Amino acid sequence: MTLTGALHLNYGGNPQGPAGTGKTETTKDLGKALAICTIVFNCSDELTYKMMERYFMGLASQGAWSCFDEFNRIGIEVLSVIAQQMLTIQTAVRAKAPEFEFCGRTIPLNLKFGVFITMNPGYAGRQELPDNLKALFRPVSMMIPNYALIAEITLYSEGFMQAKSLSEKMARLYSLSSEQLSKQKHYDFGMRAVKTVLVMAGKIKRQDRDTPEEVILIRAMRDSNVPKFLVSDLPLFFGIIQDLFPTTVVPFIDYGKLQLAVENELRKEKKQIVPDFIKKIIQLLETMIIRHGNMIVGSTGTGKTTVSRILMKALTQNHLDGVVDANSAWYKPVKL
Repeated sequence: MTLTGALHLNYGGNPQGPAGTGKTETTKDLGKALAICTIVFNCSDELTYKMMERYFMGLASQGAWSCFDEFNRIGIEVLSVIAQQMLTIQTAVRAKAPEFEFCGRTIPLNLKFGVFITMNPGYAGRQELPDNLKALFRPVSMMIPNYALIAEITLYSEGFMQAKSLSEKMARLYSLSSEQLSKQKHYDFGMRAVKTVLVMAGKIKRQDRDTPEEVILIRAMRDSNVPKFLVSDLPLFFGIIQDLFPTTVVPFIDYGKLQLAVENELRKEKKQIVPDFIKKIIQLLETMIIRHGNMIVGSTGTGKTTVSRILMKALTQNHLDGVVDANSAWYKPVKL
């Protein structure tokens, strides 16, 4: 409502707040609701005023919206020129002019034109906006999103019947995990992590309709989080799941044929068969199933390269042997 109010007054909108609070999504959603083409543009310090000039010309004549993400990354000297460009267009919109003079050219004006900027105040390498630019935008502060409500809506849309109770438990799990587990750089209990789990739960639900919904959600939360936790944090995490879902028993997926292939590849390389190491190799596959890119983190000599290499050989070998089981779709010759 605040952003719509800004548009009525011919101002831009400026949602600001920490990462993962829905600044960009809110702008995109408003554009979707009003059926206006909204272009999200990631700003960087490479931007020049010439690029922005061409961009604004297109927006003003097309009547599209743009959401400039991380706007305060742009260099201060470019920001001051942008303020002048914005003011020229806003003045023309207020005058409801059919066309206007912009940077030495006369261009047609579509009054639907709108600009939104999102910012993370106080980050390193970010600029403070100049006052003449601040005056053109209406600021909107964004704080922590309502995880439970977002999870509930997403789960309903993915086809879950018990979305309300499950979403509350899930939000609780993430808040308890962020409080109780150790603080590591690669742990993430933010909105993006929650979204990954929800989408994964929907995928499992569609593949396996007869499994109880609680089991599906626990599986999604376990498979997407457990591979990245340190050994000391695992009992805590499973303890929290046990407290939230006391009666639910989650069956482990059988990776029997893949495990045999992994053990054979380790023997070929004259390496020991260490159960925890095999578990890590299988966790890498589980992580790859749900994410586009993966990062193997650990200190030197812990077998990071070996994990990916053995998995690669095992998948290729199972393909050559024509093995068929639940993971057959992943048994393909792998190139590195």
